[in-house]
Amino acid sequence: MKVLNIGSLNLDYVYSVPHIVGAGETLASRDMNVYLGGKGINQSIALAKAGANVYHCGMIGDDGTVFLDACKEFGVNSDYIKQTDTKTGHAIIQIDDNAQNCILIYGGANQQLTKEFIDDVIDKFDKGDILLLQNEVNDIAYIVDKAYEKGLTIALNPSPYNEKLDAVDMSKISIFLLNEVEGEQITGKKEPDEIIKSLLEHFPGARIVLTLGGDGAVYADKDTKLTQPVFKVDAVDTTAAGDTFTGYFLAGIIEGMPVENILRMSAKASSIAVTRKGAIPSIPYRSEVEY
Repeated sequence: MKVLNIGSLNLDYVYSVPHIVGAGETLASRDMNVYLGGKGINQSIALAKAGANVYHCGMIGDDGTVFLDACKEFGVNSDYIKQTDTKTGHAIIQIDDNAQNCILIYGGANQQLTKEFIDDVIDKFDKGDILLLQNEVNDIAYIVDKAYEKGLTIALNPSPYNEKLDAVDMSKISIFLLNEVEGEQITGKKEPDEIIKSLLEHFPGARIVLTLGGDGAVYADKDTKLTQPVFKVDAVDTTAAGDTFTGYFLAGIIEGMPVENILRMSAKASSIAVTRKGAIPSIPYRSEVEY
């Protein structure tokens, strides 16, 4: 089984600050680093490090060829990464003294996918393969429709949540991977139990993975509900924690692991990621998770 991830590739400009800058405030950062990131490529590399066979599809500018080197290094197939004249997407990330972050995204080349390119790529995958999507590229609704026609199993991380997702036929989604904020944005509910209940009422055939930060994660489908606590660590950067969880969770699904084992593996991988700085550099290999 293959995974096709049609997702973003961002250059992350990461600033270390005492607190997240407020409206009208000028704040000096203590440090600045540039990392490879973007929810799409983060999740592809997490999948690859977890042992999955993953193909990344996306767009970069002439300033983004470093992503091709990263794919080669980490075992992600880059055949469907295409170069365009638009600058590579980037993110401005602040990380405060409590390891919390805020992120400002510029879409750039990530917003340059064409329907013809999407059709050509999806046509190369087979019924039962997994399509992974986030919401940092354009034409999400079109991608979902084409993948559903092809018989792909669609996994959606609805982040960042905005009006583009209103056009998506969510009944075509097989796996939702989301946090509390995105869960509330989709359902209007605040409590985790209510979020899950609402999602299953609307999409009874879907699998739901709801991450809850320090409170762990919950998995639910029409027959099962499981909880997973976090592994207690000293966090320094939470940037790619959710992406790591997503990659490891889907890798476990592909392998046919019991869901309780998948949740534990995913939580442990995320706990390792938050002890390291950066997005891609923080994602652990499977051997580190299983030690």
